[in-house]
Amino acid sequence: MENKNFVITEENVEEYCNEIGKWIKNQIENAKANGVVLGMSSGVDSSTVARLCQNAGVNTHLIIMPYGDDMTKTQNYSDAMELIDKFKFDYHVFDIKPAVDSIQIPNNSEILKNADETNIELSKANIRPRVRMTYLYQYAQINNLLVIGTGNLSEATVGYFTKWGDGACDLNPLRMITKREVYILAKYLQVPECIINKKPSAGLWEGQTDEEELGIKYEQIDKFILNGTSGSDKIDDLIKNKNQKSLHKLSEIQIFNK
Repeated sequence: MENKNFVITEENVEEYCNEIGKWIKNQIENAKANGVVLGMSSGVDSSTVARLCQNAGVNTHLIIMPYGDDMTKTQNYSDAMELIDKFKFDYHVFDIKPAVDSIQIPNNSEILKNADETNIELSKANIRPRVRMTYLYQYAQINNLLVIGTGNLSEATVGYFTKWGDGACDLNPLRMITKREVYILAKYLQVPECIINKKPSAGLWEGQTDEEELGIKYEQIDKFILNGTSGSDKIDDLIKNKNQKSLHKLSEIQIFNK
């Protein structure tokens, strides 16, 4: 488990907001980059990172990457646009559906005949964040930007991110920040209420929500991180089990060396 040595509260949020902003600026200056680009999902994490960058005076580009009309079927696109319009962000929209559909293993393939149905569906869903990251890195290289991550500590603890997808980035200001702390930052940074109040979702499929898929509430994960227990032995065991199974996502690539 991660060794977390600070906690963001409503009393110290301004201090941490400024400290995180300075850290982001230093990363950009050290890399001699022109700013950052991030994938805008309309969730609280991406919105908070966008505002942290903007608040620090960092050149910030947002990329909205729907899969066909999945964002317009819900409130997600209008939520993203509320943040963009409110704070005058530069943004682009790229539909990832043609790319995603073109690289899936065909449904009639022999490989899929005896495969577990859940694994098949998850493998398809995980193509989306990997394609999104490919778009972000191409855009970053064209414009000499760094790709900034938006994954938080609560997600990392249970391995709730796609390896080489939303887990890939050049820097990540939220990596040691729990979901509870993200909400404190979001409120301070005036992220729209429609984003703060919505159920967290990775957008892997229509109607998907993080907590339903995990079978754990973020509040429980945050308590486990900050207090050593969620308050439930059953949930604690589930968190530990998910953490163990996802250690490969959090470690460096294993290499053979004599």
